[in-house]
Amino acid sequence: MPESVTGKDLEYGARLELRTLAKDNAEEVARHLVMAARLIDDDPELAHKHALSAARRAGRVGVVRETLAITAYASGDFALALRELRTYRRISGKDDQLPLMVDSERGVGRPDRALELGRSVDRSTLSNEVQASLAIAMSGARLDLGQQELALGELEIPQLDPDVAYSWSPALFQAYGDVLDELGRAAEAQEWWDRADRATEALEEASEVAEHETVDVIVEGGDLEEDIEPGDGADDAAEDDDRFSAEDNAADEADDGADDAGEDDEEFSVEDEVAELLDEGADEDGDGDGTVPDKE
Repeated sequence: MPESVTGKDLEYGARLELRTLAKDNAEEVARHLVMAARLIDDDPELAHKHALSAARRAGRVGVVRETLAITAYASGDFALALRELRTYRRISGKDDQLPLMVDSERGVGRPDRALELGRSVDRSTLSNEVQASLAIAMSGARLDLGQQELALGELEIPQLDPDVAYSWSPALFQAYGDVLDELGRAAEAQEWWDRADRATEALEEASEVAEHETVDVIVEGGDLEEDIEPGDGADDAAEDDDRFSAEDNAADEADDGADDAGEDDEEFSVEDEVAELLDEGADEDGDGDGTVPDKE
């Protein structure tokens, strides 16, 4: 990693999650997470290696497992992404990655299970952005099953507002246009694609304006740096820092047995994959609330 990359480059909320780790370990984990975020679009395979390194050091931290899942998804390993997303959900108690879980079920060829998973959560408990992403994933599962009309219905949610551009609008408009096109309604599809383009432009313009604004950030609870400083004895035991707990592994196996009975999902061990990646390196070197916000 470039020496210029530091733990302070990591988003504040993620840094807070690393407070349970020893200071030096937290810094290295944070640096790997920063690199994973920077590389995810251009080099997902390398981003995944950074996520694996972070997971070896802090396998019981939610943001680490979440990052590992996202990089696995970006690399096309949907079975691993799904397994890691389950673990992240269990650790964090959050449903914010439910759309990615649904899409991962589609990725392993189980659109029926994807739909079942998407219906398992009360959507009113999800943020507007997550609701929009979930609608897109559910619509995709309907398309996988050849259910075009139902796919269109999945996208007809309150967030599909053609008159206002929110962060989720371009992707939602684009998906709606795609399904209309599947139904042979080309003229309507083009209208929604045009709306997606205009929404993207509007959001980009708003972002450029925001770049020149001065914003005072107040962190509740004390000084920013002091807030995230780990305790002197935080996770002193190497067994707690450097590998997944036996309880996590057992829970993963239980999830796999319950959700994937009769399926031949590939077994995964983070430590095994890390070891394999290290061997490869040695060879190469020679060694929400569910309501739409007010329009603004």
